[in-house]
Amino acid sequence: MGTGTRVALLGLGTMGRGMALNLLKAGFPLTVYNRTRAKADVLAVEGIRVAETPARAAEEATVVLAMLADDEASRAVWLGTDGALAAMRPGSVVVECSTLSPDWVAELDAAARARGLQIVDAPVTGSRAQAEAGQLNFLAGADAQSLDKVTPVLRCMSKEILHLGPVGSGAQLKLINNFLCAAQVTSFAEALAWIERTGLNREVALEFLKKGAAGSGILYTMADRMTKRTYEVNFLLRLMAKDVGYARAAAARRSVDLSTAKPTEALFRKAQDLGHGEQDMSAVVEVVRQERTA
Repeated sequence: MGTGTRVALLGLGTMGRGMALNLLKAGFPLTVYNRTRAKADVLAVEGIRVAETPARAAEEATVVLAMLADDEASRAVWLGTDGALAAMRPGSVVVECSTLSPDWVAELDAAARARGLQIVDAPVTGSRAQAEAGQLNFLAGADAQSLDKVTPVLRCMSKEILHLGPVGSGAQLKLINNFLCAAQVTSFAEALAWIERTGLNREVALEFLKKGAAGSGILYTMADRMTKRTYEVNFLLRLMAKDVGYARAAAARRSVDLSTAKPTEALFRKAQDLGHGEQDMSAVVEVVRQERTA
């Protein structure tokens, strides 16, 4: 798809806004849809066309991307009332960038192909800052031809595009990635609460951990966010809770019991129940800080 590529983007949450601005910067004619219209209207002043429904957003597009919260939201924009799939022209490409269950991705793949559409399963790694900077990593599941068609579109938003195999491969690796991240976040939250209840100098202890064998990129990030206690959203806590649940189910289908995912998901769910769901995932530490053993 060359200079005639027209793009639609469905979903303007934490990640979608940055993606939209990078698509616009790259010169792609762009139409957006968001369930909450106010988030879309903010982008209208940038020269981006805002559609009333997913179908209206997709009807003239050759590439339609979605960046949504979960399976339910994805199903609604693709197959629901005024859904995008029914409005897309044969030969156009569906690009699903959300973190979804492999079961739903397989169902979406079948629905798209039945309508003569191509599909690329391309969830992303990175958070709000990477989306705004055009530095996302796309984990792509697709046939080579479909991925080639959308590579120029993905390139303007990305640091790397990994072709992992057929449709569904991206969903699998994204859940593996998020499971590992979530387990580290909750483990570090518990470690930090432990440090704070000792006589240790917190800053010295954290510098040791960051530089030692336990250190990792996510530990560096979480140490900063959890000690500052601001919890500005880079990755919504409620979405990580959802992702761990999807990961457990996807692994179980491959006869793998993610035993460490069970307490991880439980801690995120508890944080969500206590009102931290709309904060950054690092806010999970507040649950541990408040807990007292008998």
